[in-house]
Amino acid sequence: MRARTEADPESEIDRLESSGTHAFARVDPAYPSRLREIDDAPPVLYVRGTLSPDDDYGVAVVGTRRATAYGRQATAELSRGLAAAGVTVVSGLARGVDTIAHRTALDTGGRTIAVLANGLDTIYPPENRRLAEEITEHGAIVSDYPLGTKPRADFFPRRNRILSGLSLGTLVIEGDVKSGAMITAKFATEQNRDVFAVPGSIFSPQSRGPLSLIRDGAMPISSAQEILEALNLARLGAQLDFGRAAPPASDEERTLMGVLTREPQHIDEVARQTGLAAAMVSGTLALLELKGLVRDVGGLNFVRVREDDAPYSVEETEDGRAS
Repeated sequence: MRARTEADPESEIDRLESSGTHAFARVDPAYPSRLREIDDAPPVLYVRGTLSPDDDYGVAVVGTRRATAYGRQATAELSRGLAAAGVTVVSGLARGVDTIAHRTALDTGGRTIAVLANGLDTIYPPENRRLAEEITEHGAIVSDYPLGTKPRADFFPRRNRILSGLSLGTLVIEGDVKSGAMITAKFATEQNRDVFAVPGSIFSPQSRGPLSLIRDGAMPISSAQEILEALNLARLGAQLDFGRAAPPASDEERTLMGVLTREPQHIDEVARQTGLAAAMVSGTLALLELKGLVRDVGGLNFVRVREDDAPYSVEETEDGRAS
């Protein structure tokens, strides 16, 4: 009661406007319709950036802050596929899987929403301030906590209901059985939303969460297309555009693409298999990475970003030109 007495509505409105923040009540038409459906929807949602009707086609991508190389690769591949299909990638701006999901969605030219466990005038973790600003330009950062609220450990589990509530489904990449990602999956189940999980090694602690979800009925996922089909978004899936990347242009690029797979290979092994000089392999891999065809997943281990039926070996066509 004392807080209500001391509250100054006009001052609060001024604070919101000066910070570029909007406050939408649950009855406001601009309030996300998907979120409004859940039982414990926030009475007020604070937003920086822009919400779009397209955000109704959202998927929460969540996971551990300590992602393995496999987890980082899976997050990037799946987030890219979802974003390229017009799906809004929803995550929590945390280190690890969340950061990769947001960054990949932005780099793909898609929309992304970050859900914070504090007021929008504080960005946590602080190293993601620039990322948060980019998100507001191509999506939104949202919270049910008013300005001035600092992050607290007990705020994070409850904010996860918003992650799942904004989304048609929740995808868990990696995480232990008691992780925040598992809490988000639990909320998704309670909200009658789909839960997806990326299978992982039975020897990895980070796979315990996804494997337990699969055991309990979550759909195991190996591609973005599987998520789109499960959510009846096949029409959007037809827009998946892995062909945006420029094709290999030289014999060396085609040779490397013929050797690389979705499994990480060290640059020395790539050089050994191709017979190319180490300097040539290094320079060519750099060009392929700029084209979006390959990715360094850490430790100079490279993978192909896309998998299709196009041959990358150097062969001649009927008219004698290299293909």
